[in-house]
Amino acid sequence: MAYAFANIAFTPSVRDLQDKNGSGGYARFLTDDRSGGDILSDRERAFIQECDGFYQATVSETGWPYVQFRGGAPGFLRADGDNAITYDDLRGNRQYISLGNLTADNRVALIIMNYARAERIKIWGRVEVDERPSDRSADWPEGAERRISIAVEAFDWNCPRHIPGRLTEEEFGGEMALLRAENQHLRKQIEEIQARSG
Repeated sequence: MAYAFANIAFTPSVRDLQDKNGSGGYARFLTDDRSGGDILSDRERAFIQECDGFYQATVSETGWPYVQFRGGAPGFLRADGDNAITYDDLRGNRQYISLGNLTADNRVALIIMNYARAERIKIWGRVEVDERPSDRSADWPEGAERRISIAVEAFDWNCPRHIPGRLTEEEFGGEMALLRAENQHLRKQIEEIQARSG
């Protein structure tokens, strides 16, 4: 059995370009010697549930890709026990492009980033949409119109080489506090030197 993401992503045209550009070694991912990449481990689950945003790609009925960013507090994207990822779809600009695309073709791809740690994971899956019950069940957050469940078919951790370093306000807050403290200390030293010199 092939490695799950390679089975999806390494199409004949991709393999042709790999061969032409000297990366034909990727063919090993398509052999019975390699398997896996389809069942989320604790590492993937923790990474998913720590994220505060992800990029979601769908394809329209006319073949055009559409990428949308989804964000929220860590934990809004959940890794469920049955090898699925779930999030509550909140009311947005009401264009329904992703949802319309998923109605016609339920395949989806996600890229989840952690810029601070230079980590990213790609996920491929199939979506099931559950509309919010009319009784406004208590376990649905305010503003959620539907629940999106993604049955994971494959994932792949990416090389961190070209991930730019970025921090959220929360992640940067600790750095800023250190810089402010250092700045105050240096200002005090300058004032003391100036007072001594006169």
